[in-house]
Amino acid sequence: MAQKLIQGVKGMHDILPEDAERWELFEEIVRGWLRDYGYRPIRTPILEFTPLFVRSVGEHTDIVEREMYAFEDRLNGDPLVLRPEGTAPCVRAVLEHNLINAAGPQRLYYNGPMFRHERPQKGRLRQFHQFGVEAFGYAGPDIDAEHIVMLSRLWRDLGLEDDIWLEINSLGASEERARHREALIAYLETHIDLLDDDARRRLHSNPLRILDTKNPALQAVVEAAPKLYEFLGVESLAHFEGVQALLREAAVPFKVNHRLVRGLDYYNRTVFEWVTDKLGAQATVCGGGRYDGLVEQLGGKPTPACGFGMGIERLMMLWAEVQADSVRAEPDVYLVHQGEAASRLAFRVAEQLRDHGFAVIYHCGGGNFKNQMKKADASGARVAVIIGDDEAAAEEASFKFMREEGEQRRLPVAQLGETLAALLYNVEEEDGSV
Repeated sequence: MAQKLIQGVKGMHDILPEDAERWELFEEIVRGWLRDYGYRPIRTPILEFTPLFVRSVGEHTDIVEREMYAFEDRLNGDPLVLRPEGTAPCVRAVLEHNLINAAGPQRLYYNGPMFRHERPQKGRLRQFHQFGVEAFGYAGPDIDAEHIVMLSRLWRDLGLEDDIWLEINSLGASEERARHREALIAYLETHIDLLDDDARRRLHSNPLRILDTKNPALQAVVEAAPKLYEFLGVESLAHFEGVQALLREAAVPFKVNHRLVRGLDYYNRTVFEWVTDKLGAQATVCGGGRYDGLVEQLGGKPTPACGFGMGIERLMMLWAEVQADSVRAEPDVYLVHQGEAASRLAFRVAEQLRDHGFAVIYHCGGGNFKNQMKKADASGARVAVIIGDDEAAAEEASFKFMREEGEQRRLPVAQLGETLAALLYNVEEEDGSV
């Protein structure tokens, strides 16, 4: 009796070869872009102790209250969680390994899976992937602006500049937010009958998030609510104006959205989101801002910090529309062979060609020359190298260009690598010819 097929976990998707190759190309572009701005990689585990996120993200955020994959270690009972976001683990690593004190300000980036128990939908998964960037030790508005400007450059590099736009806001300092919070709660309490269940739940725990509601019935209430910018002091306003001035200097268009907040408690001053109308309700493809209190909150010395995270799945959905061509990694050479002696020689020739820098597929699975040549053509290889019994006996190989006119040629296997390098990539042979 056949066993029942075991399927993947809902909301945690396989990335199949065609898409995975596009992902790898995207990741190569992003890593090169980050190097151009002086950012260095850091890698943290996907498992962290639960208190890290309760202290950093916020006890009353959706992530902590209902989205984290939290459990106890069966060996010792430690409270563990699959990381739901990347900033807190990065801060933890920076503090644990004394990076700031030992080496001064840091520009870091990471890439990997995050986990949240949400209802799966287009652009929102339970295992999703992010590139994150964090900068520690920079207090001025220049680093905030740099993060935004560098993202603007990435969208241009990817051909997405027409599909994504920028919204920014300032959340001010903690004491300014506290005053606004009091006024906001007092205002919302006067409209308690109009609030939906989610807004009522957040009213005293996280009222700022009510301003970000998508409920059409609450829009009039939210529009008339006290605005945070009305409570900002001189320093916060000057910092925000400094960010805007640098964005204008770099010719990066933006919209100030006074309702823009972030879903994590650690943000202060500058916050921003890059949004799109191409993905339905999941409009945000990248978000970030400043979090000057988080390092101290997690046990370090007061340290200014700023960063952002971008969702790879959502960006890949956008990029697939402008990057329609296949990005399949095609081999240089497909090695066709038939006969026992020919197979042994072909196996050795394949390694010799790889020594010359070629990507080579050695045919496996048998079959006659005609069928093997069909596979060579389907592979996308530029050249088929063919070895039969006659070639094997003479220590020779034949080769044929798959996409160009020309006769099949034959030569000693010792000359094959240099000859193909000269023909394919204009690399000089040892005698100086090309």
